[in-house]
Amino acid sequence: MTEQILFADLALSEPVMKAVLKVGYEVPSPIQAAAIPILLAGGDILGMAQTGTGKTAAFALPLLSRIDMKQQDPQILVLAPTRELAIQVAEAFQKYASEIPGFHVLPIYGGQDMSTQLRSLKRGAHVVVGTPGRVMDHLRRGSLNLNTLKALVLDEADEMLRMGFIDDVEWILEHTPKTRQTALFSATMPREIRHVCNNYLNNAKEIKIESSQSTDANIEQVYWMVSGTNKLDALTRILEVEPFDGMIIFVRTKTATVELAEKLEARGYSASALNGDMNQQLRERTIERLKTNKLDIVIATDVAARGIDVERVSHVVNYDIPYDSEAYVHRIGRTGRAGRSGKAILFVAPREKRLLYTIEKATKKPITLMELPSGATVTQHRIDQFTSQISTTLAEQPDLTFFNDLLAEFSNKNEVSPEEIASALAFLLQKERPLQVKFTDVKPERDSSRDRAPRDDRGARGDRGSRDGGDRGRSDRSREDRPRREHNDENMVRYRIEVGRNHEARPGDIVGAIANEAGISSSNIGHIKLHDEFSTVDLPKGLSGDVLSQLKKVRVRNRPLEISVDQGGAGGSSGNKDFGDRGPRSFDKPRDSADRPRGDKQRSFSDKPRDGAPRSFSDKPRDGAPRGKLGFSDKAKESKSFRPKKSD
Repeated sequence: MTEQILFADLALSEPVMKAVLKVGYEVPSPIQAAAIPILLAGGDILGMAQTGTGKTAAFALPLLSRIDMKQQDPQILVLAPTRELAIQVAEAFQKYASEIPGFHVLPIYGGQDMSTQLRSLKRGAHVVVGTPGRVMDHLRRGSLNLNTLKALVLDEADEMLRMGFIDDVEWILEHTPKTRQTALFSATMPREIRHVCNNYLNNAKEIKIESSQSTDANIEQVYWMVSGTNKLDALTRILEVEPFDGMIIFVRTKTATVELAEKLEARGYSASALNGDMNQQLRERTIERLKTNKLDIVIATDVAARGIDVERVSHVVNYDIPYDSEAYVHRIGRTGRAGRSGKAILFVAPREKRLLYTIEKATKKPITLMELPSGATVTQHRIDQFTSQISTTLAEQPDLTFFNDLLAEFSNKNEVSPEEIASALAFLLQKERPLQVKFTDVKPERDSSRDRAPRDDRGARGDRGSRDGGDRGRSDRSREDRPRREHNDENMVRYRIEVGRNHEARPGDIVGAIANEAGISSSNIGHIKLHDEFSTVDLPKGLSGDVLSQLKKVRVRNRPLEISVDQGGAGGSSGNKDFGDRGPRSFDKPRDSADRPRGDKQRSFSDKPRDGAPRSFSDKPRDGAPRGKLGFSDKAKESKSFRPKKSD
């Protein structure tokens, strides 16, 4: 049996290793263990692995370990097929470089305002992550300088081929230094991709990660699309009504095991953490308690849960979706043991849909959408438990003479009926755990992508779309014509946030901040009103304290939201102290800045500037302010002569 490789064995730089430890990663995935040493040594690689196997860390960690912080021009360029993947990769670089002072990563893609990208490129970026069309635009303009490029990554090359980008990719490769290091990742190896490898990679080492996982037929697999309600609330609802014997809940990090175990114990569940920081004796004791019914729930990391074989584990919950489909198979294999049936529940955030599809593809099993238990369902379940306890007590025929006499005396003295006394006792008994439960039921985000062709980063479905729409993305007119969603005021609460027009805030900034940082779906964000010094936003009733605490810290335009319930109340109007002559500007929730002029379109992205302060979602100037030194007007920018020749 070969010894298991740890991240500490891979010779990553000290700052990168600190970031890895901070996020709680313990053991590299197979693609990471194979690719990191080669890339650290400066070699080229051809990696064949499915999406979701940890490819981003496989190239980001070693390339960051070799970065020169004194050089401000781009040293690493990552090409991705879609804007969503480009943002995801850029966020991963930012996370893995959290211990590198002054590091800057820039995502560039079609549909984002060109002037914003031009300003960001002028300031300098160590890593650029982009879609092929927009990278070509900047190379033609001369705004992207690749003369100092040290490494190039082609992520999901077969997907770029399918979307018609392969010619663009080769054009970009021709404009990079011959001495660059190259890493190409692809799930499959069609002839065209092999041609790119032969022509542009130098003595590349080939890494192939097989994906032949399968899951047992006796394991029911479902998922919940986390939307509008936080994961802890969703988990406690499921625990209320789901009949389970033993349960393992998987999270990504060691810290999360302890935090979640403490929160579940505070809610009355018998739960314990299981992670690599615990010594072997303590781990064995925890597993033994699970086996002997002294413990019902174990919260574990992948490493700590390896080898667990407990027959009474009826449920596995993937609280954090695994980045590796193989890890998913290993996780849910902890249930359904010895021929018993089991159930696997997967929590999926909207941005993690790609991983869900990858798991389904790898396991060749569909994962069905589950309904989150409603308040009425939880109430009925608690009532059933309560009445069952009464029936069980009566069936055991205990001696109730003392209590009968006591209550008969109380009834005669106070002239109240036995039913009233029983109701009062039931009320006292359920005070700590009320029988009546009310939730704000938020429906999961509609996953319409399962019923349509994939969308490329130009906004087209299944075809190349318009080649000259790089700055505009999808048509603004189509968004303006679409009827706006009306929210029921009775189900919404109006909140005040301490950022407004004087801080250059826009509705898209607010929606993006709340949706991305607090896990609330944009479809559940209601009416937004901008005032000079503050704004109001309608959000669903019943937001937990954890969500509101998180929102207080979220920043828009470098200002914390400091969210609080607006004194005007739900559906009411806020005070209008600071409007001046302009009055409030009212917006319904935008979709990609639908209410803005076409030239102002902006896709938000959050990272950290060099001074360490969180950067606001948009640094675009206000309406009417100069739009950079491009030498042409907004109207001229719309003309054909100023449209990029090729775009995403």
